[in-house]
Amino acid sequence: MSVETILVFGEADESGPSGLTLELLAAARDLATKAEVFVVGDGAAAASELGAHGASTVYSTGVLDGKLMGVHAAATLQAHLDSNPVDAVFFGQTPDGRDTAARLAVRLDQPVITNNVGAVIEDGALVVEEPVFGGTQNVFTAFRNEGPSLALFRPKSFEAEPTGSGAAEVVPVDFVDPGAAGSATVTGRHIEERSGPQLDDAEVVVSGGRGLGQPEAYEMVDELAGLLGAASGASRAIVDAGWVPYAKQVGQTGKVVKPNVYVACGISGATQHLVGMKGSKNIIAINKDPEAPIFGVADLGIVGDVHKVIPALIEALKAR
Repeated sequence: MSVETILVFGEADESGPSGLTLELLAAARDLATKAEVFVVGDGAAAASELGAHGASTVYSTGVLDGKLMGVHAAATLQAHLDSNPVDAVFFGQTPDGRDTAARLAVRLDQPVITNNVGAVIEDGALVVEEPVFGGTQNVFTAFRNEGPSLALFRPKSFEAEPTGSGAAEVVPVDFVDPGAAGSATVTGRHIEERSGPQLDDAEVVVSGGRGLGQPEAYEMVDELAGLLGAASGASRAIVDAGWVPYAKQVGQTGKVVKPNVYVACGISGATQHLVGMKGSKNIIAINKDPEAPIFGVADLGIVGDVHKVIPALIEALKAR
């Protein structure tokens, strides 16, 4: 059973729609007769790719300069939904997604459920799946409200796959005055310098944890990642300790990754970390403690000192 229309809150940058937007679009088109996308920005630039992933229509506001995204997006979305009702609105679990969804929920006086990893339609109602207790249990919640169901989803909850369709129809949408909150302005932006494969989309991820012993040892993780053409990640423990930036954190309060290969170096495997990587296709764990929880999810486990194992791996790769 499906519903009629699901609207996806789309996010994009200069390279096009975000991977998470395309994942949500795949879910929307599977659950509803029609999948649409609402973009705060230049929707026309993304119409071809969004259409190829199943979007029938892209509602585009045009560029928002110097203003807070969530404030203006929520006000404009409210007005849009008043004249274009939908069954559900899907948001990504991102800063802009969370901000916009929260403000929209207040404006519409509707419930919002965050942190979801799955969705189905049962008896005409949207049912979302949310991990709780550190990912050890999943809760299924059905929307029984009269208005649109507002749900946020974690990255990698769905598989983005193109349908081969043509470009989506682009419909311009005018910004709506959000009131006093709209007077806030953005005075500056910092874009983190990044190089190599990005953690969110990498096919191979090499992560380090507290078992590395000291901040300087993380250089081994970066070197191994470089030789494998991988992205480097980290456990929360060493992010909290200031060894690496938060952008590298994998886990419940960091990024969720699902690469083909995940290499955990000196990571014990606390539940908080497992939530962010246990969906990886192949997991390789290196830890000197044979009882470490990480071995419970690993496809290949190496019981040994990371300070000996990683250099040996690096040497072997360099010798190829």
